[in-house]
Amino acid sequence: MQSPSLPLTSVSRPVPARAARFLLPLIALCTAVTAANIYLAAPLLPLIARDFGTSASSVAWIASVAQFGYAAGLLVFAPLGDRVNRRRIVGVLSVVTAFALGGGAVAGGAGVLAVAVFLASAATVVPQILVPFVAERAPADRRARHVAAVIAGLFTGIVAARVLGGLAGQAFGWRWVFVGAGVLTAGLGLVTAAVLPREARGRGEGPLFAGLLGMPGLVRRSPELWRACVRQAGMYGAWSALWTSLALLLTGSGSSAGSGAGAGSGSGYGMSTATAGLFGLFGLAASVVAPLAGGLVDRFGAGHVVRGAYGVAALSVPLFWWGGYTLPAIFAAAVLIHAALVASHVANQTLALTTTPSPGVANSAYVVAGFAGGATASALAGVAYGGFGWGGVVAVAGVWLGLGWGVTAVRR
Repeated sequence: MQSPSLPLTSVSRPVPARAARFLLPLIALCTAVTAANIYLAAPLLPLIARDFGTSASSVAWIASVAQFGYAAGLLVFAPLGDRVNRRRIVGVLSVVTAFALGGGAVAGGAGVLAVAVFLASAATVVPQILVPFVAERAPADRRARHVAAVIAGLFTGIVAARVLGGLAGQAFGWRWVFVGAGVLTAGLGLVTAAVLPREARGRGEGPLFAGLLGMPGLVRRSPELWRACVRQAGMYGAWSALWTSLALLLTGSGSSAGSGAGAGSGSGYGMSTATAGLFGLFGLAASVVAPLAGGLVDRFGAGHVVRGAYGVAALSVPLFWWGGYTLPAIFAAAVLIHAALVASHVANQTLALTTTPSPGVANSAYVVAGFAGGATASALAGVAYGGFGWGGVVAVAGVWLGLGWGVTAVRR
C-alpha cells in the first residue's frame, strides 16, 4: 500500500525483511564512509602545511571550504533524489567524489587542494539521498529506527574522520589518506548503488532543479517541516558553539578575557592539540543513542523525543560552564550534548521526511537549516570566546537553545 505522504511517482513498498537486514547495514556503512570525507582535511592540516612548506594557520581555511562544498551539494544534488533514479545518482556522485579526492591527493598547492576538497564535499551528499530512501521504504512502525541506523553511521564516520584520519596521516602521509578515502567511497558507493531496489520514478514537470527553487515554498506550506528545521537549527547551533570552541578551552588558546588561575577565566587546560582531539571520541555516544532514539520516536512520537532532547541539552549547558573550572564536568556535558543532538536529529529528520510529498527536497531544507544554525552559532561563539572567554561560548549555546525552542513554541 502506498503511503499518502509519499510522491505518487515513487514505488514505496517496504523492503522485504531478508533484504532489509543486508541493505540497511550496507547503507549505514556507505553513509559513514562518505560522511567522513567532509571532515577528512581537518585533522590533516598540520601535515598538509608541512608538505606545502607553510604554516597550519595559512591552510586552515581548507576545512571551511569543505563545509561550503557540502552546503552547495545539499542545495543542488540532494533534492534530485525526488526526480532522478537513486541508483544512478548514488553511483555517479560516489565516482565524482573519488576522482575529486584523487585530485586532492596529487595537489601541489593549497588552491588546487581547496578546489578538490570543495568538489568532493559537494558530491558527498550521498547520505542525504539515502536517508529519504530508507524512510520511504521502511515499515511505518519501524521507520524512525531505520532512519536512526543511518544517522548512527553518519556520526560514526564523522568521529572516524577526526580521530582515525590524523593517525593514518601520521603513519602513511596525508596524500595516501585521500587516496584511501577515494577508493573506499567509490567501492562502497558503487556496491550500494548496485543493490538498491529498482525504482519506477517519474521525472515530474518543470526543470530538473525545480526542487531547489521550490524549497522555500515547501517549508512555508508545511508547519511540521518548518518546526523541525527551526528546532534542529537551535540544537545543532548550541552543539556547534560548544564543540567547535572546546579545543580553545582545552589547549588554552584564543581568549583575551583574562588569564586568571582557573580555566574558566580563560587560561584553559594547556592540553596538546592531539590530546584535545581525542575528545572527539565522545561523538561515539551518538552511535549508541541513535537506535534508542529511533525506538522512542516510533513508540511515543517525534514531539516527545525532541522535548526530552532539549531538556537534556539545557542540562548540559551549566555543566559546560562548570567545565571551565573542572574537567570531569566537561566529560558529563559532552555525553549529554551528543545524546541530545542525535536524539533530536533522529526525531526531527523523521518528521521532515514524512510530512511532505517531496521527502528529498524536505530533507535538504532540513539539513541546510541545521547547517546554517550551526555555522552561525559557531561564528558567534568564536567572537564570544575572544571577548568573554568560555563563559561567552556557553551563553551563546544557551541563547541558541532558547531561540530554537521559543520560536517554535510561539508559532502554531
